[in-house]
Amino acid sequence: MFVIKQIIESLRFATSALRANVLRTILSLLGVTIGIFAVIGVFTMVDSLEKSIKESFSFLGANIIRVDRFPFVFNDPDFPWWEFFRRPAPDYNEYLFLENNLRNASAVCIFAEAGTLLKQGSNSIQSQITGASLSYANVYDLPIERGRYFTPLEAESGRNVIILGAEVASTLFPFEDPMGKEVKLRGLKYTVIGMFKREGESFIGVDSKDEAAFIPFRSFQKIYTAQSQRGVRPVVSVKGFDSDIGLVNLENEMIGVLRSRRGLRPIERDNFALNRPEAVADAIGSVFDVIGIAGWVIGGFSILVGGFGIANIMFVSVKERTSLIGIQKSLGAQNYFILFQFLFEAIFLSMIGGLGGIFLVFLITLIPFGTLEVSLSFQNMLLGMTVSAVVGTVSGIVPAAMAARLDPVIAIRA
Repeated sequence: MFVIKQIIESLRFATSALRANVLRTILSLLGVTIGIFAVIGVFTMVDSLEKSIKESFSFLGANIIRVDRFPFVFNDPDFPWWEFFRRPAPDYNEYLFLENNLRNASAVCIFAEAGTLLKQGSNSIQSQITGASLSYANVYDLPIERGRYFTPLEAESGRNVIILGAEVASTLFPFEDPMGKEVKLRGLKYTVIGMFKREGESFIGVDSKDEAAFIPFRSFQKIYTAQSQRGVRPVVSVKGFDSDIGLVNLENEMIGVLRSRRGLRPIERDNFALNRPEAVADAIGSVFDVIGIAGWVIGGFSILVGGFGIANIMFVSVKERTSLIGIQKSLGAQNYFILFQFLFEAIFLSMIGGLGGIFLVFLITLIPFGTLEVSLSFQNMLLGMTVSAVVGTVSGIVPAAMAARLDPVIAIRA
């Protein structure tokens, strides 16, 4: 009860200081406001950018290890880059071998991608064609809004069936329902059996499934076998179990199985790369960590100036209320009561400045930035208020201590 009473009284004194010297107080708090705005503004933009970029890479999946020729992140500067081009690409037989021999995998799939032209009558669109195995739907999330995925018979026999992205469907069939209709892919007719849900444009321009189309991998092989040496190479993806923390067991098993399959001797390097989506996320996170440090440095100077402003207000406040301090002490007020009274006042003033900075950041979030969605998180708001409270504490501790040590007789005479 005593603490609450003292907080209320300190808040009243802080409000009185604001009302008595509005311009002086606002100018003094401006440093804290600008500092908090700089720090929280940078963090808000960094969090929004990081979230948008990671969402753009969500197509890579989670809990997944991909078998590629090239690693997502090059960690060995001594390894000659041209050796990556000599590595064999995963093939369908290798996919079957992994599917039959991996015990720590919940699902294994193979897919390949190529850009080509889809036609329907006089309409056409450049699309990203993905040839996917039946198990692709068990490894990755497929937002099929209408229709269905491939059946086992369609996947194994390589039937000419296709699933269209929303943009592809609306372009090829602007005035009719595409379900059950036929489209032409490299001169072959494919029957539409499904449609993906519209995803919209991603922040970094990574193609979404709106401009994509899926066909069975076996059918894809028939079309692009002749181009297998010109950039159209399959990728094998393996999904692990949730119980395998960090996919350590799965990765070790994949290394052993792949080395055995490819006949590598113990002294030979791996001629494959095991890539994880989190490697991209970690690389992105390290870049934004540097930006966050820069935000602290930029905002730190403004916060430092703001701290001096708070200290200046408190020194003036102690000087103006010296006689009042003497009366309070003569009536029995203890030193800690005076100390906390001024300390809480400094904290409240600093937090008012911090609230101003956070409000400015909130106004920034109302500005449209195209595909980038900027949002002020509760965590950043809490960080801003915490920093403000720390600045108020550090700035107000010396004036509060001076007020607490005043002699009541001398203070009353002042």
